[in-house]
Formats: sequence, structure tokens, C-alpha cells
Amino acid sequence: MRLAVLASGRGSNLLAILDAITRGELDAQVVGVFSDKADAPALAHARDAGVEARPLSPRGFASRSEFDEHLFSLVDAVQPDLIVCAGYMRLISDAAVAARIGRMINIHPSLLPEFKGLRTHQQALDAGVRMHGASVHYVTPELDGGPVIAQARVAIEADDDVARLAERVLQREHPLLVATLREISTGRITWESGGVHYGRRPLHAPLQLDDCNRLIQDFPA
Repeated sequence: MRLAVLASGRGSNLLAILDAITRGELDAQVVGVFSDKADAPALAHARDAGVEARPLSPRGFASRSEFDEHLFSLVDAVQPDLIVCAGYMRLISDAAVAARIGRMINIHPSLLPEFKGLRTHQQALDAGVRMHGASVHYVTPELDGGPVIAQARVAIEADDDVARLAERVLQREHPLLVATLREISTGRITWESGGVHYGRRPLHAPLQLDDCNRLIQDFPA
């Protein structure tokens, strides 16, 4: 499976993907990493791995749609089977998303549909919820609103602050993304009829990452 990765920051999820490929745990190839930040550490990780790394500044474009048109022309040129938004912080125009429905996923640090957008850990703490976590979903024009494929749950502890909670969620994000990509690469997870299918059947609730970093059909109470 050919992967194109979009990232704006440090690229820890990209590293998790690259490490899983190197270990033989994921049958995939990262064919390009793209960023809206020229100094994003994710680009350095890509270059270190011998992967094409392409920064593109939004400042040279009159609109988001013009930027996305050029960005995704670069992405399409590497012929990815799947586009992975891994810490990509820019909103993507509806037209760019619509042209790639079912071929683009995103990892988001909350249990969607709860806490869309930014500052999700603070949102969770402010709401007083007992469970937080991360979700992988297909990208649709609605912000963080596409069908959820899989989730990893993290219990919120009494003494949690944003930094502690964020670190624990990140530790579960990495295996969640790798496990989801593995199931997509094998054809177990597919996009069909506008929704997520698992084993060729509609997925009615997100898969859950268990303690062995496997995806299971089990929604904890």
C-alpha cells in the first residue's frame, strides 16, 4: 500500500508508521510526506528515511482552495493508495476532500464525535469526562465529522493536566494508526457505499484498540 502523509508538526505518527514498516509489521510504503510548514520535523524524518519530503507554504496562494489544488497535485503525483493526515493542522477545502473520498484518513486526539477541532485535551478536562482517547476516521468535508474507523480509549485520572493527558493519548495514537493502516492494507477495512466496512460488512461502531494493540469489535462500557 502506497501512503502519502500530510503533517504540520513533529511527525511522531509518521515515525510510528515508518518504524512499523521497517519492523515488517505493516505492508506499506511511504511515498511522500507533505507539509504546510517548511520547518516541520516531520519533513526531516521523511528525508532521514529516504522519503520524498515536500513543504508548501500557504502564503503564496490567494485562497485555501488554490493552495489545496497545488498541494494535492503534488500528492497525486506520487500515486498514493491512501492519504494519511497525521497531525496536519490546516483545514482542507471541500473540493479537495470530495475528490478523494474514501482515500484519505485522519487521526484525531479525541473519541469522536466528542471534542472536534483544536485543544481536545483541554476540552475533555473541562467537560469532566472519564474517558478520552483518539480516533481514526475517513476525511469528509465536515470537520472531524467523517465516519470513524477505530478508536483507542484512555482513562482520565484525577491529577491529569493537559500535558499528562496529551502524552498518554499520544502513546495510544501510534499503535492505533498503525493497526488501522494494517487492516486497510489487508482489505479488512474498506470504504463502501459512503461508509466504513469491516470484513465486507458495514461497521456500526468504531473498532477498539485492545491492550495487545489489536483492533477488535468491542465497545467498552
